[in-house]
Amino acid sequence: MKKILLVVTNISKYPNLERATGLWLGEAVHFADEIEKEGYQIDYVSPKGGYTPLDPHSLQADQMTELDWKYYANPDFLNKLSTTLSADSINPNDYDAIYYAGGHGVMWDFAEDESLQNIASTIYANGGVVSAVCHGVVGLLNIKNGDGEYLIKNTKVTGFTNTEEIAVGLDKAVPFLTEDELIRKGANYVKGADWSVFTVTDNRIVTGQNPASGGAVAKEVIKVLKSLEFSPM
Repeated sequence: MKKILLVVTNISKYPNLERATGLWLGEAVHFADEIEKEGYQIDYVSPKGGYTPLDPHSLQADQMTELDWKYYANPDFLNKLSTTLSADSINPNDYDAIYYAGGHGVMWDFAEDESLQNIASTIYANGGVVSAVCHGVVGLLNIKNGDGEYLIKNTKVTGFTNTEEIAVGLDKAVPFLTEDELIRKGANYVKGADWSVFTVTDNRIVTGQNPASGGAVAKEVIKVLKSLEFSPM
């Protein structure tokens, strides 16, 4: 069975604010639902393993869809989020793709995690797919390719925009702006209208702009994986 690794945060609070954070629920749910419908198995991993907190703002009524409620009421799914694998326990050769879900918590534990970087670079070197959505794209910032270059250098990517960050009033709370940092690392950053579904695929790297884009990222990942199945070796 083909397996995909879904990465979530361990961070539950902004270091500099009296405000809870964590995984943005929909970014995991909408990706997972599309992937599982295609028959892929998902393993959930976090930098430290164990519990991933849910950002309470992602559970507000105006953010929750019928699909989100279905997963939120599923004890098996919630148990997976409570018992994630640790990054240092993962054998990347077991996976065809990796997906970094967002939520502001990832700003403090994704970018510098060397175990996650090694997992992603191995999956990519094996011919797999590296993907992310919203703030989750910060997990791609420091991944290196086989030549020692940043994986996203000269690669078309998207992620949470500066204007979206300003709109939610958290541009001063985060350690850096996602859009700016992607550009600083040499990526070819592109974006759609704020809050619109927007994804981009470039050379087995699939990224989505914001929380609305998780399901669309999954569809692109599936499309790339299927194309690889039928590519001549």
